[in-house]
Amino acid sequence: MAGSFTAEATSAFYFDLASPLAYLAAERVLHVLGAPAEWQPVLARELGAGAEPFSAFRCEDEEDIFHAEIERRAQAQGLQPLKWPSPFPFDSALAMRVATYAKSIGRTVPFAQAAFRQAFAGGADLEQIDFVLIAAAACEMHPTAVLGAAKLRSVAEQLSAATALAARAGVTDVPAVRIAERVFVGERSVEDAAAHVREVRSPEDAGRAANTPHAGGAQAR
Repeated sequence: MAGSFTAEATSAFYFDLASPLAYLAAERVLHVLGAPAEWQPVLARELGAGAEPFSAFRCEDEEDIFHAEIERRAQAQGLQPLKWPSPFPFDSALAMRVATYAKSIGRTVPFAQAAFRQAFAGGADLEQIDFVLIAAAACEMHPTAVLGAAKLRSVAEQLSAATALAARAGVTDVPAVRIAERVFVGERSVEDAAAHVREVRSPEDAGRAANTPHAGGAQAR
């Protein structure tokens, strides 16, 4: 049935390492979503006009309010105090090519977590290859392989293709979570997707419970 959740249903968490909202979501998704999800690197700036560039503040006060709110949310999640990278926003293209390479060798999650923490807990500029290599080393990615992959046109093309596929699926910004054909976008995407998983699972769970004999049924009263 379209939209129902099964073990075979495809689920994905879309992220860009330049997004502090995606950082906060990445720290929640594994224990909140309630379903396995593929971590998919995408370039938010290529998703279309709906993606937040984090550079369109009308004044310094508006930017300060945004920073304070993100810092408050990080604290509420029990994360390390948020430290803003300089520059912010930064160009994540290099780091996202490495994330794409990490995906090809099964290291997406540990690399993304390490890189996010480098940027938003350590204040590291992920435009600089040295900081990207530190994140890669944290998940045992060989620096020579990382440097080579970051320069490959094929890796950049994979990232662009994945971004285009995400856009066609309905991903307009990051963070985003897709559960089968449903896409949830924005700061509450993880929680909204988790609620959807519970909703579509509950009828199936109820049906299984109704068809399962009680233990010691002969003695049940």
